[in-house]
Amino acid sequence: MNTASVAAFEGQIGQVAYSASKSGVAGMTLPIARELARLGIRVMTIAPGIFMTPMMEAVKEDFRAALAASVPFPSRLGRPEEFASLVAYIYGNAMLNGETIRLDGAIRMAPR
Repeated sequence: MNTASVAAFEGQIGQVAYSASKSGVAGMTLPIARELARLGIRVMTIAPGIFMTPMMEAVKEDFRAALAASVPFPSRLGRPEEFASLVAYIYGNAMLNGETIRLDGAIRMAPR
């Protein structure tokens, strides 16, 4: 199980290195899954949007609220248990392999 970011698909100005590294994670998912298939190993990636993390807890509440408002639905930050729930689902569904799943409430990042 790998973790990328929605920045892999729409990186913002000033995020070139971050976006490129997350794109690399997403881009390696299918080739590695194909390579490891003969060993019965699946490879999946989750690309989360904006989640409540310890780093985000340190951000001012008004800024967090503005970020949450940018998420179409549900209009809030993601919760760690939602990420964990997707991980559990992926592990439980043997047909999922070689894919990157966005977990982002349909957010699409603006250039800035």
